[in-house]
Amino acid sequence: MVIAASCSKNFGLYRERTGALMLISATGLINTAATSQLLSVVRSHYSMPPAHGAAIVETILGDDALRAGWQSELSGMCDRILGLRHAFADALTPVGDFGFIARQRGMFSFLGITPEQVRQLREEHGIYMLESSRLGRWAWQYLEISIHHR
Repeated sequence: MVIAASCSKNFGLYRERTGALMLISATGLINTAATSQLLSVVRSHYSMPPAHGAAIVETILGDDALRAGWQSELSGMCDRILGLRHAFADALTPVGDFGFIARQRGMFSFLGITPEQVRQLREEHGIYMLESSRLGRWAWQYLEISIHHR
């Protein structure tokens, strides 16, 4: 199994592309072979990746006080986005059941509407999103202003 995790958003390291790649295998031999293949691929892209983003994450996670502060900020952001999801789903109740939005997790959300409906929102209401109806972090900030000022 291969697990890829990004620290870019959770640690505010957008330009650093900091993350982790984990391999879980049945045996050490398989893990060694897979690691060798991954390192070969990585080396074909760059020989010395920047280390400062990883050092920042290591510093935060290695210090109990910094880690607690980071976890508190992260929980606050997650709670805020969850509250916005609930408020947004409630605001859409007159046009249908959008409760699934309140149950989604993460920085992004999918409205589950068609590309034509996305174009209609863009053209008639100035609401911009990907044609897949994915809303990102900035959309939630806009929706927060809209929801609280209606």
